[in-house]
Amino acid sequence: MEDLNLNQREETILDKRAVFILSFFIPVFIMVLIFVQRGIFPFGDESFLRTDMYHQYAPFFSEFKYKLSHGGSLLYSWDLGMGINFSALYAYYLASPLNWLIVLCPQAYVIEFMTYMIVAKIGLCGLSFTYYLSKRSTKKKSGIVFFGIFYALSGYIAAYSWNIMWLDCIVLFPLVCLGLESLVKKNKGFLYAVSLGICILSNYYISIMICLFMVIYFISLQILKSDNNFKKFIITSVQFAVFSLLAGGLSALVLLPEIYALKLTASGDFNFPTTFESYFSIFDMIARHMGNVQIEIGLDHWPNIYCGVGIFLFVILYLLNKKIGKKEKAVYTTLLVFFLAGFSINVLNYIWHGLHYPNSLPARQSFIYIFLVLFMCAKAYDRLEENTTRDLFIAFGISMGYILLAQKIVNNEDFHFAVFYVAMIFISVYAILTYMYIKKRFSTTSLFLCALALVVIESSINMSVTSVTTINRSNYINDNKDVRALVDKLPKDEFYRIDKVDRKTKDDGAWMNFRSVSIFSSTANASLSDLFEKLGNEASTNAYSITGETPLLDMLFSVKYAIYTGETRNANISLLDVSGNSYLYENPYTLPLGFMVDERFSDEWNINLGDPIEVQNDLAAVYDLPDIFEQVET
Repeated sequence: MEDLNLNQREETILDKRAVFILSFFIPVFIMVLIFVQRGIFPFGDESFLRTDMYHQYAPFFSEFKYKLSHGGSLLYSWDLGMGINFSALYAYYLASPLNWLIVLCPQAYVIEFMTYMIVAKIGLCGLSFTYYLSKRSTKKKSGIVFFGIFYALSGYIAAYSWNIMWLDCIVLFPLVCLGLESLVKKNKGFLYAVSLGICILSNYYISIMICLFMVIYFISLQILKSDNNFKKFIITSVQFAVFSLLAGGLSALVLLPEIYALKLTASGDFNFPTTFESYFSIFDMIARHMGNVQIEIGLDHWPNIYCGVGIFLFVILYLLNKKIGKKEKAVYTTLLVFFLAGFSINVLNYIWHGLHYPNSLPARQSFIYIFLVLFMCAKAYDRLEENTTRDLFIAFGISMGYILLAQKIVNNEDFHFAVFYVAMIFISVYAILTYMYIKKRFSTTSLFLCALALVVIESSINMSVTSVTTINRSNYINDNKDVRALVDKLPKDEFYRIDKVDRKTKDDGAWMNFRSVSIFSSTANASLSDLFEKLGNEASTNAYSITGETPLLDMLFSVKYAIYTGETRNANISLLDVSGNSYLYENPYTLPLGFMVDERFSDEWNINLGDPIEVQNDLAAVYDLPDIFEQVET
């Protein structure tokens, strides 16, 4: 055994299967521990519903589950926004093949299905990146599990893990890259086409960024090829184009309705920036590689790029390794700089986000940057014995110097003073373990276990500090049983809409499966949103609701029933039923789903008066009705 070299000794620590198992279950275990600590159901009465997961995803998953269980149409839904193209909503929010497993889940546990599907996908992120590294590592080191854990529990995941519809693409991205590498190096495009096709099918939006990167990465791989010539370049380029089109074709059935629907939304407009500007410096961006920095999900553009503070050491060790080719270093360093520029420069930011500025949730392409950084670090780790202790001291000195300088220069409320001290502690311990590895001090197994423990501790602390905010589960569902009881008693053989006045979200109709007027969705029809705004109802870029209604609008929109929390005084409606604290009222004056108007209607009604009061009074006049609003003298 004494004759085994360092790399051979490490191979005996874990076999490949164990490495893959750990890369999946360690992130899952960390997430479950955080859930236990937070009291997330079933470990308490909290729930991992955050931002859009609260307002949109939970209702949409509930609607999807209801349709699968009750045989509803997957093409159209009356439960949202006066009636919507459900196939488009499915393509945008629900297209992950894994979501069909919801048919096995009871309706009452839709939130938990989403929550623990997120946990499973986080584990799959670790597994897929570890698998990728196993195919790129020449020495098959057990330590690739470290980088799989950091990919699964990166700052991107900490910020956006609740965005369940993006996670499939993060899981599949390493396989797409592996597939493209196989296409360029071996002329085998099957993995590339299938993995990219499933990406596009699962979430077209994040796939836009992946497709943009595939073009960049294809060029990078061509530059790195040692046996390239013009003929081979043309052949490979044609193969790349063909397999890329094939990937798009695999998802066309779902994608085409989505493209059509998006043309009808406010997102269908393009406004390319006419000036260049930079949001922040590269120095400040790099500081966000430190752990426990508050994530950014607002409008400040900051990327969430944490993936372990060890990258400060290992990126430098990668660059100092004389056995790694200069061309490779130049290509990957250029890619990193290009991504950093993309986070900061407005024009690149606009292009990366599908020719739109993101409405919050910035730098949505930063998972690609994290992938590149971790690959460079894994490459340095894979060939660590080629570095000298001098290289390590240089890397350590530069890392500590940068953090000390950042502590002095970076002035951002996201950085608690402890961030810098914690980063220096972890970097110091990583440096000590790396020194022992290079100098062959202690057994490789002991060093591996120490490093694994350090990675688990660091990633756990960052995830716990920066992610997994909760709301009270009971508060979210407290009236659901009563509302469903009231709705179930209503006639099934006639058309009407229901207004849940004290709503949790604009998508309550989807959450509790009744026909409604309101909607909050990126697929919301822009023309309807414009109509609601001009009528004086609540409306925005991707949402509109019945809030602000009048008896005239309730009549025209077929709002026959209203559910209130507690009693209300309204002479126009009558109490029909009560369940718990939910009161069902009936409006006797409603029109059916469709009705005839005079052919001159569109010419006579002036919807562009600018004042909702005048618009509704003018609408009433067209119907030969008295004014809805009258001026009261005071």
